[in-house]
Amino acid sequence: MSNKHGNLSINSDNIFPIIKKWLYSDHDIFYRELISNGCDAITKLKKLDLMGEYELPQDFEPKIQILVNPEEKTLKFIDNGLGMTAEEVEEYINQIAFSGATDFLEKYKDKASEEQIIGHFGLGFYSAFMVADEVHIDSLSYQKDAVPVHWECDGGTEFDMTDGSKATVGTEITLYLNEDCLEFANEYRAREVIEKYCSFMPTPIFLNKENAETEYETIPAEEVTEKDTVVETIIEEAKFEEKEKEDGTKEQVEVSPRTEKAKIIKRPVALNDTHPLWTKHPNDCTDEEYKTFYRKVFQDYKEPLFWIHLNMDYPFNLKGILYFPKINTEYDSIEGIIKLYNNQVFIADNIKEVIPEFLMLLKGVIDCPDLPLNVSRSALQNDGFVQKISDYITKKVADKLSGMCKTDKEAYEKYWDDISPFIKFGCLKDEKFCDKMNDYILFKNLDDKYLTLPECLKTEEEKSGDAAENTDASESADASQQEEASNSEDTSEETAEEKDTRKPVYYVTDVQQQGQYINMFKEQGMDAVILDHNIDTSFITQLERRNEKIKFVRIDADLTESLKEEVSEEELKEAKDALTETFRKALGNENLKVSVEKLKNADISSVITLSEEGRRMQDMMKMYGMAGMDPSMFGGDQTLILNANNILVKYILEHKDSQHVPVFCEQLYDLAMLSNHPLPTDAMSKFVARSNKIMMLLADIQ
Repeated sequence: MSNKHGNLSINSDNIFPIIKKWLYSDHDIFYRELISNGCDAITKLKKLDLMGEYELPQDFEPKIQILVNPEEKTLKFIDNGLGMTAEEVEEYINQIAFSGATDFLEKYKDKASEEQIIGHFGLGFYSAFMVADEVHIDSLSYQKDAVPVHWECDGGTEFDMTDGSKATVGTEITLYLNEDCLEFANEYRAREVIEKYCSFMPTPIFLNKENAETEYETIPAEEVTEKDTVVETIIEEAKFEEKEKEDGTKEQVEVSPRTEKAKIIKRPVALNDTHPLWTKHPNDCTDEEYKTFYRKVFQDYKEPLFWIHLNMDYPFNLKGILYFPKINTEYDSIEGIIKLYNNQVFIADNIKEVIPEFLMLLKGVIDCPDLPLNVSRSALQNDGFVQKISDYITKKVADKLSGMCKTDKEAYEKYWDDISPFIKFGCLKDEKFCDKMNDYILFKNLDDKYLTLPECLKTEEEKSGDAAENTDASESADASQQEEASNSEDTSEETAEEKDTRKPVYYVTDVQQQGQYINMFKEQGMDAVILDHNIDTSFITQLERRNEKIKFVRIDADLTESLKEEVSEEELKEAKDALTETFRKALGNENLKVSVEKLKNADISSVITLSEEGRRMQDMMKMYGMAGMDPSMFGGDQTLILNANNILVKYILEHKDSQHVPVFCEQLYDLAMLSNHPLPTDAMSKFVARSNKIMMLLADIQ
């Protein structure tokens, strides 16, 4: 071949203009691109061998070798792939718009379908100019009678190409690093970058320092292979020790046998795992292998709760492993790591187009050769196919969780407290996921028992029929209750339409704070679930939207009929009017809502109720920093319920003009408030002072 000097041809009809300094966001990514190209070349050569178009040497071992030389400020990337002819260099390097991989697949599309080619040889190569002032290529094609070619370029649009001197099939790329990027010729920095991007590439990768002194290792002679270079044979003679026998005589006893060892040139150790765990079938993987892989990849030595092995060949190729880590903090501060790969080539962490947002709480790897990557292989093209991948991942997670709940509910319950924030967050972010998980969300009740939503509803139905002796009696009782309810309310058609027929699921947000209400519920054989996470307010609203026949009601939102004695409103009207006037006057609040009921538990004097809608609005106001606004403007009014069966309430009713009644009223009100939520600072100070005053009265201290 005659020497050639020319200009690089950039075909802007096929690709965006190539700007070497801005093609990639991370300058260290050139390692990935050049190594990927080497893997490509090796993959192609092996395919040609399988198709009978080339015969690999018997001792062929595919490998990528990286040589760092900090003294010479160079980096070398050497592969033993198919190499290039001068014509191919012209086509794939000098004309940047063409893709070697694309052309190769087009030519052999019917013969080479089992493995995909990693990248596009040619384009990725130009990432080298982000760190190098000058780049040389030495290549020898696999083709018979091929002539080696040498190519060099100083980073401009001009190149020089001549006959080369490479004697073995493959390609060697030499980077002459610029002064700002000399760090990449450091062996430890190189190792760091390779492990970041290339830990699982399909071809073994070896890193060495060029011109370094030869390293040796000693192994047992029987472990020497044909590939080893033996420098020295070492004989270690048997060792003996003199020991005294029982009869007092002494003898020489062998304590270490004669051994033969071989000093060899240190065996090269690949930096990467060419067969990562996700490439195996789930049935071939052990629990310990999953845990070991997790520790290795994520440097997390806390065992994951469980994992999902993704293994799909149709309609797209996708493999991976998703781990559920132990979650100890609030959901909004958690961030997992999902590593995305394309044919075992690392692309990026946490690409939201592929990984649904709520799955970002997990840790895992996903490898999808079908991903539509952009020109720099650093991000995804805007493609509807990506959404299908995302939907599939969501479905697999939902299937795993629901299956676990069905087949191993005990284990599912054990994990629930750790994974519940993740699942609830998922339900909020993805309606399809919410629908799939609807019947497999667990709720812990007052007895620390885990129930699904259907179980919660079933339990309430059973409790409503506890008084019945049999099914017929139960039906009769239900009919009677319905008739009674019908007689006790307006039977007009309009009222019937407005009646809320949704089944209530009662819940608690603070077991200690709402202890009085919990005791009232338990006394009547009623149950409630505990929802004490900051995500629960939004979560139950979502569940109500997806389940129109149920509603979540906090136990202090209202008093259920089961807690009250049956009595007409007329019977309590006089007491209500008198107590309302007394309490409003004592508390200085003319807008105070007061209700009087006869509670079954006479020990309870007063409780505060806040409508479910009003309380949720108040929670939303707090969430969005509107705590200073008046809750009543959103319907957040409270009702003071007084128990007409309580002795103290009776006393107030009968002695409303007593000098101590105002103190009693204030105290009962604050006690009711304390069972609902903490008192403000000023109110708490007054409560403490008033409590001391009451104790002084009891002790008759002036």
